[in-house]
Amino acid sequence: MLVVMRPNATPTEINRVVEAIKAQGLTPHPLPGATRTAVGMTGNTLAVDKGLFEVLPGVEEAIRVTKPFKLASREMKTDDTVVRTKFGDIGPGTFTIVAGPCSVENLDVTLRTAEYLMSRGVRWLRAGAFKPRTSPYSFQGMGVDGLKILAQVREKTGIGIVTELMDTEHAAAVEEYSDVIQIGTRNMQNFSLLKRVGQCRKPVLLKRGMSATLEEWLMSAEYILAGGNYDVILCERGVRTFSDHSRNTLDLSVIPPAKVLTHLPIVVDPSHGTGKRAYVPAMALAGMAAGADGVMIEIHPDPDKALSDSAQTISFTTMDGILDKLKAMAPVFGRTL
Repeated sequence: MLVVMRPNATPTEINRVVEAIKAQGLTPHPLPGATRTAVGMTGNTLAVDKGLFEVLPGVEEAIRVTKPFKLASREMKTDDTVVRTKFGDIGPGTFTIVAGPCSVENLDVTLRTAEYLMSRGVRWLRAGAFKPRTSPYSFQGMGVDGLKILAQVREKTGIGIVTELMDTEHAAAVEEYSDVIQIGTRNMQNFSLLKRVGQCRKPVLLKRGMSATLEEWLMSAEYILAGGNYDVILCERGVRTFSDHSRNTLDLSVIPPAKVLTHLPIVVDPSHGTGKRAYVPAMALAGMAAGADGVMIEIHPDPDKALSDSAQTISFTTMDGILDKLKAMAPVFGRTL
């Protein structure tokens, strides 16, 4: 249920609603909006009596939320969520670029990549310290040592860090060293991990499962939101289909309906979405045209020598071409890079 406050509701009146929700054994979620505050509630298995809240001072109405993903739903929050960070806002009106090698390989490669990105005005570096690989014999990442390299690079360059968390064991370390915590496709329905990052106070980038429906994806986001972490960014990274011309099928068609159903920002990953570097530029541009709020791309100083996902990793020169075209397109779509 959503309790909508009047535009002139006072903090005391809002707090009274919060306490009334707690008194029912439920969890309140204050949701400030552009013109008024609403207070959502979760934890109920049966219908809640609207009359308990509609009689309270400052309340305009109580609305039942029909979607199973309540906090992620536009029924609960009509305004688009803007994830605010010291490296820039992520959400409507912006187009955030995140780029970097698939894995943290060493200090030199990571630092060179970060320096290149900062020189082009890109404020976010992606690189995995822990790597979930299909083969147990593939490079699995540098672990905590990789996180320390990312911290060094941030200290030297001022770039923001996006890196993947694979298990609850390393949650504290990844939260300490990262600026955005990534949950990968294989962990989209790892509910204990989702609950753990719901307790974190760093934004979470949630990749869509490789066979997940839109509703399943949003239900996974709901686990994080229900834990009290409202800074969730969705990432479309390609799904499994019958097509064999690319590694996955980048499902750009999911973006418009997702924008209808949820207020959360969405970025696209054309690197994993195609698995082939030749297709990455076109699909990155298509992501902006489809309405995404940003793009995540794998780049490397020498892509052929990348320790993981070399086939989908592009060079700095190719990245320059993508950036030039995105800058030209951004005003057409009302975006600021």
